Amino acid sequence: MHPAFRGLLAVLVFQLFGWAQDGVHPITGRHFAGTMSAAGAPWLVRSEREQEEHPDQALDQLKIAKGATVADIGAGVGYMSWRLAKRVGPTGSVYANDIQSEMLDLLRKNMRERHISNVEPVLGEVDDPKLPQGKMDLVLMVDVYHEFSEPQKMLRHIRDSLKPDGRLVLLEYRAEDSTVPILPLHKMTVSQVKAEIEPEGYRLERVIETLPWQHILIFTRKPS
Repeated sequence: MHPAFRGLLAVLVFQLFGWAQDGVHPITGRHFAGTMSAAGAPWLVRSEREQEEHPDQALDQLKIAKGATVADIGAGVGYMSWRLAKRVGPTGSVYANDIQSEMLDLLRKNMRERHISNVEPVLGEVDDPKLPQGKMDLVLMVDVYHEFSEPQKMLRHIRDSLKPDGRLVLLEYRAEDSTVPILPLHKMTVSQVKAEIEPEGYRLERVIETLPWQHILIFTRKPS
């Protein structure tokens, strides 16, 4: 699909399924994007997504260990959750978080169809992902953080869920690149992400720029 058409399609999807700004971050002045409703679930599994985002390549960069405990925040229908489940293996576990029960119903269906049993759906709240404290080796957010309406509270709860050596990883569309055909409201710069996340008890350890459209930003916990 031609990039210009993809961009137009993205605009139409955002408008159709209710993606809209809601609030402003107090540090950067960035407008929050609203959350996509479950009516937009087909967008999450569109055939072009692998070409646009290279999800398996992204996870390769993270070197996730067998037996790890990980969380997929804003999991939606489980597009990244089932990939994570295969990587952590039967001795590992995936907490698939979303704030919409309709999304989690679709996620459960997808896991049953794929015969995946190590994914635990978690219904969170806009200010709390409801993850167990101190157990996460990795918390992943793919094209999700920019939608948070309570980012500071969410980040504090996520930090509490991480092990001392746990990682928080964000994938966000590159706002520095005008050729990425995504609405500006759904893109972020590295400097924005760093400015917003580090004050909540994190340190930016690495930025990986191998994906077609997205940053991979890896954070660790700052000592308490």
